[in-house]
This record gives sequence, C-alpha cells and structure tokens, in this order.
Amino acid sequence: MESAPTDREPAPPAARWVLRTRTLDLNRASRLPLLMGIVNCTPDSFSDGGRYGEPAAAVDHALSLIEQGADILDIGGESTRPYATPVTVEQELRRVIPVLEGLAGKVAVPLSIDTSKSAVAQAAIAAGAEIINDVTGLEGDTQMPAVARETRAGVCAMHMRGSPQTMQDDPRYDDVVEEIFEYLRRRRDGLLAAGIDRERICLDPGIGFGKTHDHNVTLLKSCRRFHALGMPLLVGYSRKGFIGKLLGDATRDRLAANVGIAAALALQRVQILRVHDVGAVRDALLLFEACGGMSAATF
Repeated sequence: MESAPTDREPAPPAARWVLRTRTLDLNRASRLPLLMGIVNCTPDSFSDGGRYGEPAAAVDHALSLIEQGADILDIGGESTRPYATPVTVEQELRRVIPVLEGLAGKVAVPLSIDTSKSAVAQAAIAAGAEIINDVTGLEGDTQMPAVARETRAGVCAMHMRGSPQTMQDDPRYDDVVEEIFEYLRRRRDGLLAAGIDRERICLDPGIGFGKTHDHNVTLLKSCRRFHALGMPLLVGYSRKGFIGKLLGDATRDRLAANVGIAAALALQRVQILRVHDVGAVRDALLLFEACGGMSAATF
C-alpha cells in the first residue's frame, strides 16, 4: 500500500479550487496554468497605476483581459507596492464596487477581490466576487477568516514579511523556501481551524513581498516544493522589480521575461499565474505546450 507523501516528499498538484458558487478544474488535460488577469483600480500601482482608475476604464480593461484569455479577474483598489500609502475602507470601496457591479453577471469568469480588509471583502462578495485574495494571509484583519467562512468564498492566502510600508526594509531569511513553506503551512492550518473548507484555500508564496531579488528567484525555482501543502498554488510575479535586476536593466520592457517565467512555472505545475499581460502569456504557453514543452513538466 502506497504511503501518503510527507511535507518533504514530492506531492501531486491539487486538482481543484472550490469558489463561492463554482469549482475551478486545475487538473485539465492541457495541464497549463490558469491565468488571473490583474485589474488595478488605483492611481499608484507600480506597473499601471492610474490607467484604470475610473470604473468604466477598469471594466473595459477587464473585458479586454477576458478576450485575451483570462480565466479569473483580480480586482484591487489599494496598491500593495513597496512603501505604498494605505487607503481607507471607503476609498477602496469607491474604487472596486462599481467595477465588480459592472462585471458581475455579465462575464463568465470568476471575479476576485484583492483586499486585506474584511469590510471590503464582504461588500465585494455581495457585489459578485467569488474569491478573496489577501496579501496578509487573512491575518491583517481579524474578521477576514469569518467573512471567508460565512460567505464560502475561495481564498488565497499570501506570504508577506511585514507590510507594504516595511516589507522591503532589509528582508532576511536563513532558508527562504523552507521558512515560507512553514508560514504557509501554519496559515493553511489556521484557516482550516477557523472553519474554512480545505478545498476553498489557495496559497501564494508572495513574490516581491518582503524578499530580495535573490529570494524571489530562489522561490520561483522552488515552487514545486509548495505542492506538498496540498493546496492550489497561485504565483504573482508579473512585471516586478527583480526582473529588471535579472535583465541588468531596470528600464527594459518585461513582457518577454514574464513569458519566460510563466513557462518555468508551468513546468512546475503551478496552477494559477497572476499576470498583467494575459494575451502574450496565454499565447506563449499554448505554443509551449503544442511544441512539447509540457512533456518535461514534473509530476
């Protein structure tokens, strides 16, 4: 009789993610990652801040991402870039609720709310969101686990050291992969203890959130390790600063680099990629698969 894998043995990727009203199949025949398209309804996000600050512009952008092949839309009203200024609940609601209301019931893909505030999550779910994507791992607001439990939303718990205002102040780890693995294991267990269904939990190692460039690269090379936690993995790396460091030019366009990272994560069977450039990443992954690239995928 075959024994179950331990946290240090290879483990198969989780096969599904249960959301508020639907289930995402993560074990599709293609084995390609699902793409979560980013909709920043903020004036100060590091990549596209201000472009989609008006609800109509954000809705149009969201519809464009769906046309490009987005499987999920992640809508956020507060920048989490390093040293970003926090916003109030009221400001965040004004930014995201009109966008959610403009999309809910009109698009087939599930909507995610990118927030660490329980009041925003509650209102967003009432407006049609299926997922709570929380950069604080559902620890930043003591009421967030209860909102997730009561609404039966899917949740994504991310690792972040400190806060956006402090996370890049000399982050240090003895072993970045194992320390983040242990944090995510504790959050998984804490969310389960809070009454959140196992199949509703997704985990994110938090690329760029309290990590150096070297930490980010090490994590990206080691994502298969996190399958041992038994939850779907979501990785958001798109257009981040470590890419400029790797390329040796902080000003260089990062589209090709985003595509290269997507292929590397697909080989590790990461189930969900959070990206800005949905169309380019989708096309590249489809050709990568068609030309035999996925035959080398682990697991």
